[in-house]
Amino acid sequence: MNWFYLIIAGFFEVGWPLGLKLSQTMQSKILGILLAIISMTLSGLFLWLAQKSIPIGTAYAVWTGIGAVGTLIVGIVYFGDSASIWRMLSALLIVIGIVGLRLAL
Repeated sequence: MNWFYLIIAGFFEVGWPLGLKLSQTMQSKILGILLAIISMTLSGLFLWLAQKSIPIGTAYAVWTGIGAVGTLIVGIVYFGDSASIWRMLSALLIVIGIVGLRLAL
């Protein structure tokens, strides 16, 4: 169950940079900032729940990895960020690292 919490925390970790970006691109900045605050809070809560049995270093690395790769994908799909081969290979290395941390326990 704690790994489930960690994955949920990682998905909410994507929400706060998305909220900050939306606050810069939307006419109403408040909605984007509100999304960021809610996402930060829920991300931290689920990370806290996950750390009950997952080592702190593993939990933090997986949490930030999911957030980083998820935010990269959101940027490519919704904001037209570059999808160069080097960015994709780098994201793949992060995913491999996340899987490796899970398998190493």
